[in-house]
Amino acid sequence: MDLILWRHAEAEELEAGVDDPARGLTPKGVKHARRVAEWLNRFLPDRTRILVSPALRAQQTAEALERRFKTSEALAPDAGVEALLAAARWPESREPVLVIGHQPTLGLAAAYLMTGPRLASAAEGGLQPWSVKKGGVWWLRHRPREDRGEVVLVAVRTPEMI
Repeated sequence: MDLILWRHAEAEELEAGVDDPARGLTPKGVKHARRVAEWLNRFLPDRTRILVSPALRAQQTAEALERRFKTSEALAPDAGVEALLAAARWPESREPVLVIGHQPTLGLAAAYLMTGPRLASAAEGGLQPWSVKKGGVWWLRHRPREDRGEVVLVAVRTPEMI
């Protein structure tokens, strides 16, 4: 199974009277989302399932792909790693899954999947999130093995690298 973690692109600053989920992308964020979407569209299989946080900035990032996607509360800004992995059906999903969400959840998911500590330690604060830059993509692949699964880092891209 491939799990692609895409952090929303640069968003507007949080201002008084504006709810965090209502923050949209900046002009730079829109440009970066388009650039990364173009790169992703070259490599994502057509059957990729796309799950997106309900926050406006994540929705706008997803729209740059010009593909159908599903909004998932499991990816909201305050969601955890367990919710993300359950929504993605990790590692059992038969199709690749692209998740568009937020830090620190994406960084915690990458750290958990690549280092393999107990998921409970993530909830207890024992796991530190890896830094996923705004607009950045981490492409992970689960490979079944006889005694256990293995997670391989396929690619890491930032808008500046594309």
